[in-house]
Amino acid sequence: MELQRRPLGSGDAWVHGPDGRRFWGTFGAAGLLVAHRDAGVLLQHRAEWSHFGGTWGLPGGARHEGESARQGAIREASEEAGVPAELIRARYLSSLDLGWWSYSTVVADAEVVFEPVIGDAESIAVRWVPVAEVENLPLHPGFAERWPSLRADLFIDPVVVVDAANVVGSRPDGWWKDRPAAAGRLVDGLLTLGRTGWPADALDLPHDLWWPRVTVVLEGEAKRMPDPAETGDLTIVRADTDGDSAIVAHTAALPDPSQAIVVTADRELRDRVGELGATVASPSTLLGALDGLG
Repeated sequence: MELQRRPLGSGDAWVHGPDGRRFWGTFGAAGLLVAHRDAGVLLQHRAEWSHFGGTWGLPGGARHEGESARQGAIREASEEAGVPAELIRARYLSSLDLGWWSYSTVVADAEVVFEPVIGDAESIAVRWVPVAEVENLPLHPGFAERWPSLRADLFIDPVVVVDAANVVGSRPDGWWKDRPAAAGRLVDGLLTLGRTGWPADALDLPHDLWWPRVTVVLEGEAKRMPDPAETGDLTIVRADTDGDSAIVAHTAALPDPSQAIVVTADRELRDRVGELGATVASPSTLLGALDGLG
């Protein structure tokens, strides 16, 4: 059966820039770079009639009105390449913003190797390409330019470990009157960051946004905080004894403690997790990201 082109969506139109260049997507565009440590990355061989036809790049396209870059990238990859959203986990977003148009690359992990499926007439092929072989292909010029920086960070997978007592206690907002409620507000904010993405500078990481795994360690009265309805990639640890020991134990148990970013201002704790190879971030940096949520 001959594949057809998809009907035009709300953002499917050319945008003409002041320098004479034109790009597809009234509301910008987004692509999904799915990576698997063994299989490589999932790439699309673009149909000859398309823009830069015959080159290899990412499944992606114009974002719909009101659609986030993450939503748009996953939707387009599902439609074009049969990427199952339930089998991938977004890790970071890297954006090219021209002011009048933007393209966002969302990098995601594949939990398992799945078989991609050509979903419309925009593709000649979609397949897994070993990372070392990507540069041997005739690449879409935009992807070729961005590939070196994307490849360098392809498998960075940070785990943020939050010292809740230290973070909550760093701001005198009356938290001591109801410690479980204060912990709940922190967790709610972290869950929102998990949906919108963490600003890269809050984690001292490259690119624009990250979706890390997050662990919040509670101690004392804060442990009475009720469980939220949904946690996503957030884990709540209620310390058996002191929070510092639980944070060190959790960090040490990670497959790669050097991927941990521990949020605390406690000097002794910073030294202890540093010996494990973890990095640290200040509570003020996290609180700034939470304040930025508006």
